[in-house]
Amino acid sequence: MDGTASLLQQLEESISRGSNESLLRALWHTTDVLITGQYSEEQIWVFGQVIERLARELEVVARAQLARRLAVAGNAPINCINKLAADKSIHVAEPVLRHSKRIDVQTLVSIASSESQEHLLAISRRESVTEPVTDVLVSVGNKEVVNSVAKNAGARFSHFGFLKLIKRSERDSILIEIVGQRSDIPRSIFQQLIAKASDEVRKKLERERPDMAVEIQTLVADVTSQLHSVFGPASKDFFRAKKAVSALHRYGNLDEKDIFEYSQAHKFPEVTIGLSLLCSLPANIIERGLIDGTGEMPIIFARSLDYSWETAMSLLFLGAPDFKLSAQRLDSLKARFSRLSVQTAQSVIRLYRSRKAPDGGKSLER
Repeated sequence: MDGTASLLQQLEESISRGSNESLLRALWHTTDVLITGQYSEEQIWVFGQVIERLARELEVVARAQLARRLAVAGNAPINCINKLAADKSIHVAEPVLRHSKRIDVQTLVSIASSESQEHLLAISRRESVTEPVTDVLVSVGNKEVVNSVAKNAGARFSHFGFLKLIKRSERDSILIEIVGQRSDIPRSIFQQLIAKASDEVRKKLERERPDMAVEIQTLVADVTSQLHSVFGPASKDFFRAKKAVSALHRYGNLDEKDIFEYSQAHKFPEVTIGLSLLCSLPANIIERGLIDGTGEMPIIFARSLDYSWETAMSLLFLGAPDFKLSAQRLDSLKARFSRLSVQTAQSVIRLYRSRKAPDGGKSLER
């Protein structure tokens, strides 16, 4: 490192005596030597120190040219890449944010959280965008950014990210179409999307997603019939359950043990009311979540309340057809339950709370 310090000291002296033309010549020569050679990461770091110091003296046009050259270089110095990516000028940052494979996820998340919408748009157009990055883009990006990343086949979305897309698609038929065309959209999310879509958008999705056409046509009827098969609309069972479970909750006596016992006894109305009160969510969301074919929502309900796997499993059986699940399916759901943190599940529940309930939040009053 002593040699590096000496080199940088000589560089400082040359910069103080040199012209802009000589600085540019030195920069392009150093960059060419780096790109055409093979070096260790330590040697690349030294190149980075030299390039970064030279670039400090350059105008935006020259920095943008440097960014374009380093963005496609497989051995670009990481320290230079990170600084160029965070440059306030989008002309400098854009090629790096969009193309460089040397920029890490943490840096992308940081830039997406703090820089301009133009920076976010460049990130949204990367060949691949990981879940931590898309989580930020769909949360703080403007309409153009959100539509761009939703259209990006190389983007990957977490459950939170998909839910955020659903929220952002309210009164936005174009985004509904974009999200509906994604092949990786979970079924439970697709159900929510279709519920928000207009007849015109549904018909367009039927044409563009022939694999989902039957599901789109029968979705609302299926959900309604499943719910009514458990207990009819405005049934006496529901009102009885509402009265009994609400009394438990009012006096602070409603807990995991009650939810588990209700589930074991196949008391769907009691479980619905209980989870609705404990999660502070409308009953219609709980109802649909319990019969969610993917099993994701019962797991999220249980995890958000920090319940055990045994309670989560009882909810899964309660919502399953004929109260049956295969051993293989159960093992898969158990692994999913183990990977899901309480904090993540609670963030999903908070997102649901932030959405306007389809019935105006009066589902417990029916």
